[in-house]
Amino acid sequence: MFKAAAEAETIHALNHLEIAGEVKTTAENIETAISGETFEFTAMYPDYLAKAKKGEYKQAAWSFDVANKVEQIHADLFSKAIKNLKEGKKIPDTDYFVCSVCGNTVEGEAPEKCSICGAPKKKFFKVA
Repeated sequence: MFKAAAEAETIHALNHLEIAGEVKTTAENIETAISGETFEFTAMYPDYLAKAKKGEYKQAAWSFDVANKVEQIHADLFSKAIKNLKEGKKIPDTDYFVCSVCGNTVEGEAPEKCSICGAPKKKFFKVA
């Protein structure tokens, strides 16, 4: 039910963005994504993490910390994609796996152990 609702919300967001003229070229969209991810790991999550630690909210601090690390990975993935586009290359068709515990996102195949939270390989799922 929640996955179905999330898919529907994605459609709504894309419709809104298209109507607002915010759906642009692939390169422009990737640049926007890099900017958003970079803001998250350089400003937003560090601020949230500091507040959570100050208030001794250990679970919230953990959640913000792993999200912050994953946003850096997302920015790196987008940066590699935009580099390919700028060099006139196709973005490689790659499998991606996501850790169901922390959201770590990896290319190619799931690792034996998550580099962010330590979860075992079985906790990763392939994004179709």
